[in-house]
Amino acid sequence: MTTQDIAWLPDGTPYSQRFGDRYQSEQALAQAREVFLHGCGLPLAWAGAAQWRILETGFGFGLNFLATWAAWRADPERPRLLHFVSLEAWPVSAADLLRAAARYPELLPLAQELQAQYWGLLPGVHRLWFEGGRVLLTLCIGDAQALLRQQRWDVDAVYLDGFSPQCNPELWNAHTLKAVARCCHRGTRLATWTVARAVRDALVQCGFTVEKVPGALPKRDKLCATFDPAWEPRARRTAEPAAAPPKPARCIVIGAGLAGAASAASLARRGWSVRVLDAADAPASGASGLPAGVFAPHLSPDDNLFSRLSRSGVRAMLQQSAQLLQAGVDWSPSGVLESRPATHLGLPADWHSGPGTEWSQRAAADRLHLAGLAPQATAIWHARAGWARPARLVAALLGEPGIAWQAGANVARLECVPSSASSFWRALDAQGRTLAEAELVVLAAGPACNALLAGLSAPPLPLQSVRGQLSWGVQGAEARSLPAFPVNGHGALVAQVPLAGGGHAWHAGSTFERDVAQLPLSPEERAAAHARNWQHLAELLPGSAATLQAAFDPAACDAPGAVQAWAGVRCTAHDRLPIVGPVNAAALPGLWVCTAMGARGLTRAVLCGELLAAQLHGEPLPLETRLARAMSSERCLPETAQIPSH
Repeated sequence: MTTQDIAWLPDGTPYSQRFGDRYQSEQALAQAREVFLHGCGLPLAWAGAAQWRILETGFGFGLNFLATWAAWRADPERPRLLHFVSLEAWPVSAADLLRAAARYPELLPLAQELQAQYWGLLPGVHRLWFEGGRVLLTLCIGDAQALLRQQRWDVDAVYLDGFSPQCNPELWNAHTLKAVARCCHRGTRLATWTVARAVRDALVQCGFTVEKVPGALPKRDKLCATFDPAWEPRARRTAEPAAAPPKPARCIVIGAGLAGAASAASLARRGWSVRVLDAADAPASGASGLPAGVFAPHLSPDDNLFSRLSRSGVRAMLQQSAQLLQAGVDWSPSGVLESRPATHLGLPADWHSGPGTEWSQRAAADRLHLAGLAPQATAIWHARAGWARPARLVAALLGEPGIAWQAGANVARLECVPSSASSFWRALDAQGRTLAEAELVVLAAGPACNALLAGLSAPPLPLQSVRGQLSWGVQGAEARSLPAFPVNGHGALVAQVPLAGGGHAWHAGSTFERDVAQLPLSPEERAAAHARNWQHLAELLPGSAATLQAAFDPAACDAPGAVQAWAGVRCTAHDRLPIVGPVNAAALPGLWVCTAMGARGLTRAVLCGELLAAQLHGEPLPLETRLARAMSSERCLPETAQIPSH
């Protein structure tokens, strides 16, 4: 997928050489407001709504999005959450996007925020966050008909935009408009600048009532339509949130690691009153207490499911961390160098000619030199990656308004309590005392999730415990030459991480022991884990391993700068994918799960929290539907399982 080939006309308007048509006229902003916003009854129509969802069929330079975002900002009656889903087959470059916006000074600050996230737009779904996660742009790159068939959207308004029906007929044909109609509910409003008879007739056939009304210059007329078919539409593909309360209410999240904190934050932003329960005395006391970890995309020659999922997760992590964490202290988007086998670089064949290079590309000699590697070494440079302190991210997420954290809350049992209105859940301790009550429960407690499910006679999730030990130490003068960015491969090194009391630390490892959950490690196990971590480091970065060899010397274990250990137990699923969604919507309504982040919690947790909230509310998903389906909790529920209703 390449960017659109743009020519700039003498009057400053952009011209598409691919479609032989202008992108926008001199009155483009007026058209965005008069045709699309006002044509869909906005901003009046969204007043007081909890959410508003807009579908646009051609993103172009993003002017309709920017105008809608500006209207949302200016409206005191705006919805709590604005979803803007836009399709684009041939995205323009970031530089051209900003150049077009420069004509509208009132929108330029918003355009600059958009440009900062407008990168790496490979085919698929990209979620961009603005306004602290309250304005969500779901930018879908690819053929409009294919995207409309593949995704699951239910929208309140449609901006039918794109090049003219004469220049790009496929975007306006009956098949595309029928696919648009499947995203609408009765009352969804649609607006467009074209009044072509074929478009009007196709919209009527799809169930819209259509009206031609005065337009905005340079167009004399525009179309306004409302989805109100004479027939009862077939059940939409959009998954209805049948298990969720009709409005945000109380929620219990069990587990205060990355998965639990991310879920709590995403729900709190949507108006839920969230109480996070954890048996420990502080958040991130389990595997999320890792001193420093790496987030980076996964690579595969066929750009498989794991690769696409990892990119969605990294984008979410970058956006959330930039909002909540202090760069250089809590995290760093420094990039990550990944050592690869010489015969398995991992890049797709056509990667070098498209936006994938903004994610990952073969490491240049100067980057290898900075890591202490030879010029002929085989490695990938991940530009959109870095390191973070998971506990700092957990604390920041739990600090979002609407979240209360409860320490020392060891949930031994859950019970569903029927009531006259609707049932609710009660979390009980070992003595049967109530810890909290809520209409929604999210299990984010790793392997402990299965103990709570067993108490409900529910089938266990396919979870696996994986113990790991990280080796780390304080950097002395001899360690100043360690790489300023993480290096991973078969092993990992994260150095130059600031310490709270001053100085810096390095981190190597960690080990990976499946089906082992015993903590703490014995002295013998700890020594063996240090030895494995150093061996992997020696294979990955021989120069750095030599620098740190003295720190790993067992005879110097009490010396300043000697290696130290941190150990935790990760939770993963047997297929190595997270588990997100309802446990069993029919039998256990209001009970959801978000777990099994594995060794990629920093890459996955923020995305999974957003996915859970989107599924719960029937929102546009933050990633492709097929990727969400691969992580769905439904894949873990045996078809023959019979769970008694509670």
